[in-house]
Amino acid sequence: MAVEIGAILEGKVTGITNFGAFVELPDKSTGMVHISEVSSTFIKDIHEKLSEGDTVNVKVLEINEKGKIALSIKKAFPEEEEQKPKRPANDRPRRSQPQVWTGAQKNEPENMSFEDMLAKFKTVSDEKMSDLKKNNVAKRGASTPRRGGNQRG
Repeated sequence: MAVEIGAILEGKVTGITNFGAFVELPDKSTGMVHISEVSSTFIKDIHEKLSEGDTVNVKVLEINEKGKIALSIKKAFPEEEEQKPKRPANDRPRRSQPQVWTGAQKNEPENMSFEDMLAKFKTVSDEKMSDLKKNNVAKRGASTPRRGGNQRG
C-alpha cells in the first residue's frame, strides 16, 4: 500500500525515544509517531505502551517536503472504536452552556419597578466593586501609603 496522507498502514516499531517511536512502513520507509499520538490518554513513559518489534496500525498524518513522515496510532482507529478518556472525579467539571442575561433574576418578580431594579443593581455593583478592591489589595500585599510631593524624603 502506498504511503500517502490519510492512509492507514501496518508497521513495525524499530526505535523508541522519550518523545516518540519510529515505525517502519510496508514500503521500507520510516515514520515517527510522536508520544502525543500514541494514545488518547496521557503517557508519561512511552515504554508503557510500545516496545521495539511491536506491530502497530498507524495513520499517515503528514509528509513534509524533506520526506519526513508523521504518524499517529490513536487516529488509526475509526471514530466509533476510539475511546475518549473520562475525566477523573476530582477534575474540574467542564463549563455548561453560556448563560444569557435576560434582565430579571429567577427569584425576582418580573413586575419590579425601574427604581427597584436600579437600586438592586447599584447594591450588587457596590458589593462587587468592594470585593474587587479587597482582592487587589490582598494580591499586592499590605499597601503602604505613597509619599506625596510635599513630604521630605
